Amino acid sequence: MKQLKVEGAWVHEPRIFADHRGSFHEWFAGTGFRRAVGRDLGLAQANCSVSAPGVLRGIHYADVPPGQAKYVTCVRGAVLDVVADIRTGSPTFGRWEAVRLDDECHRCVYLSEGLGHAFLALAAESTVVYLCSEGYTPHAEHGVHPLDATLGIDWPVDRPPVLSEKDAAAPTLAEAARSGLLPSYEACRALSSASRNDGNASSSA
Repeated sequence: MKQLKVEGAWVHEPRIFADHRGSFHEWFAGTGFRRAVGRDLGLAQANCSVSAPGVLRGIHYADVPPGQAKYVTCVRGAVLDVVADIRTGSPTFGRWEAVRLDDECHRCVYLSEGLGHAFLALAAESTVVYLCSEGYTPHAEHGVHPLDATLGIDWPVDRPPVLSEKDAAAPTLAEAARSGLLPSYEACRALSSASRNDGNASSSA
């Protein structure tokens, strides 16, 4: 796994074994994940979404704590997956990074608790699956508008993307910050440190 420019996010590029029957790849391995990230990925929920071309989902995040770390891949079609640093006090606050996920290279993206996540569907029936460290908690879920000019995410679109009503009504990053809705960098680091310590204790037990 390779760390992205946004602290707390990684990309995994699996080795693909292909022959006349098809292909095989390992899209998640606990040992390699732990070696790269320094903690285990607890699995509380697994999600699957199917999107038409031009559908834009996000930017989504959860309160910290409990937060919700995600491990994301695209098993059909293609998406532009974006990780945004929305943690107040972070040295990379407001920075984002995009990774193309598709059914050819089978890249995966991991983002730790407190980071914002969004993706734009680039092909028909683009199917994204993601493993989540915590289950869905409605009152703890929030969003930032994906077309916020301050963030300036470079979505590859030639027409307005399709947003849900909830995402279209989401606040800008500045508005969310003024309302006290954004997670703090300190809280995210404390949660990550606790997860590492729990993992080390489990390994030595």
